Amino acid sequence: MSVRVPARFAAALAAVLALLLAGCGSGSDEPAQGAAAPGFPVTIPHAFGQTTIPDRPVRVVTVGYNDADFALALGTVPVGVRDFIGAFDETTRPWAQQQLGGQQPQQVGGNEIDIERVASLQPDLILGVYSYMDRATYDRLSQIAPTVADPTEGVAAPWQEQTRITARALGVPERGEQVVGDVERRFADARNANPQFAGKDIGVALVASGEFNILGRDDARSQLFSGLGLAVDPTTQTLSSEQLGQLNKQGIAVLGVPPQAALANPVFANLPAVRENRVAYVGDEASPVAGALGFSSPLSLPYALDQVTPELARVYGTTP
Repeated sequence: MSVRVPARFAAALAAVLALLLAGCGSGSDEPAQGAAAPGFPVTIPHAFGQTTIPDRPVRVVTVGYNDADFALALGTVPVGVRDFIGAFDETTRPWAQQQLGGQQPQQVGGNEIDIERVASLQPDLILGVYSYMDRATYDRLSQIAPTVADPTEGVAAPWQEQTRITARALGVPERGEQVVGDVERRFADARNANPQFAGKDIGVALVASGEFNILGRDDARSQLFSGLGLAVDPTTQTLSSEQLGQLNKQGIAVLGVPPQAALANPVFANLPAVRENRVAYVGDEASPVAGALGFSSPLSLPYALDQVTPELARVYGTTP
């Protein structure tokens, strides 16, 4: 015999059953709605204090000169990037094409950061680890999204440190360590294959607009040479004609111009290292090698190693 249940009791019974079913599902492994991804929030110190990133970022804008490469090396394609200043066309850089996967992020400035353009891309993270931004720019960017500035104002961080900072910001610190380890092994292999580099020094010359500059450890472009075990000057400076003798090391590397342009300077041409053919001309300013040294990233450094190391081996093979 069936019993007819009044409609109001049937509705109440359905509500109780729904609650019971929801309670049974509460023991699942799915995160509660609104919970942050594992490892977040994360707080990163920098030149202007510290920045807390509440959750794993999805839309990343890089406002540093090379930050795009670091994000790409860690599996993130930025939605916006800063133009690489100079004659090299970074959109064609061979070491990053696979990671870009055919995508071309929008540009958000060159010499200056286009803050309005950054805002239009609605980022949830802004990376400027190698941006040389000032406090006023940082304050404006921070109103758009969590912003990570340079670790130390006015000083380029070593590529290893920049990789680790970027990895923490993106929520992939273990991948960051793997990337650092892989590139450091490439450097170790190059040093082991060229024991003649050990104990030697090098003058890293950047020639631009007719001026000679000696690059020091404070410039990212010197990192390849120091990574090979060659001693590099401590600080970057522009050299007058009377100071060009500072380049006369056991070897010289010339960036920015072809050989004939550097040799047009008679003082440079008469340096002992130059007369003895102990100079590696590693590419004019529009060349991929110059671009790779400018990026000095986990993607570009292995490319630069393959291009530059054989020429340095020739230089130090003839070093007294």
